[in-house]
Amino acid sequence: MDLDYIGAHMSMAGGYVKAWERAVDAGCQALQIFTKNNFQWEASEIVKKAADLFRERTKLLKLPVCGHAGYLINLGAVGNETAKRSLTALADELERAEFLGLPFLVLHPGNHMGAGEKAAIHTISQNLKSILKKSRAKKVKIALETTAGQGTSIGHRFEHLAEIYDQVGMPSRIGFCVDTCHIFAAGYDISTARGLANTLKEFDRLLGLEKILSFHFNDSKTGLGSRVDRHEHIGKGHIGIEPFKEILNTRAFAKIPKILETPKGPQNREDVTNLKVLRVLIRNG
Repeated sequence: MDLDYIGAHMSMAGGYVKAWERAVDAGCQALQIFTKNNFQWEASEIVKKAADLFRERTKLLKLPVCGHAGYLINLGAVGNETAKRSLTALADELERAEFLGLPFLVLHPGNHMGAGEKAAIHTISQNLKSILKKSRAKKVKIALETTAGQGTSIGHRFEHLAEIYDQVGMPSRIGFCVDTCHIFAAGYDISTARGLANTLKEFDRLLGLEKILSFHFNDSKTGLGSRVDRHEHIGKGHIGIEPFKEILNTRAFAKIPKILETPKGPQNREDVTNLKVLRVLIRNG
């Protein structure tokens, strides 16, 4: 099979290398993992043997892998326990990612919690810049993820991400992760080929398509502009098949990992089904 770099987020329960085993069993050609429990602040240190096994498997498979930062992190928080813990947690996750050989870490930009978008963008930018400068992890990039705009989240407009990118001022360390469900829920109509083309044109104007480090492939349970983040299986939601077909058959995106974050069952059978749906789109592209 030709490499298509379509994969999924997999659990690392039982050991980091187990995530690769689950991915390969499901037919993945790309993998995303959490470096620790995504709903806890603290985590035990990664055992060197576990990291070595994971890195060896990655080298052997020659497939792309990345990490996703924990959901508790909010770089937009100010003057509270969450603010302090977020800085510590992200710094730790960068080091964990580098130890595991992950080239980048996907990060939700943050929430303004009532402070307003402008203030939050400044806070997020300064925090991110400070962490990247101080971190001992010098190779791992941050992939800022597009968001659905739920609650007070930042990142549902490409302009938000552009401002953070400019204010951080470290272009070699920042890229982007485009989540299809999120941008659709945020109001970018990618449900048609023309709508996707217009959206990508706007992304390129503000951010640059060459800065996309990964895609998250998710259909949406909610409608256009709902600003509600609810992932659905490919072709089963309000987005439909068309944008996935277009992205998969665009040469510029051929080597960019495309990660499923669709609902899972205990045996990852849903991932197998979604992967098959996507691969049919390549053959029929």
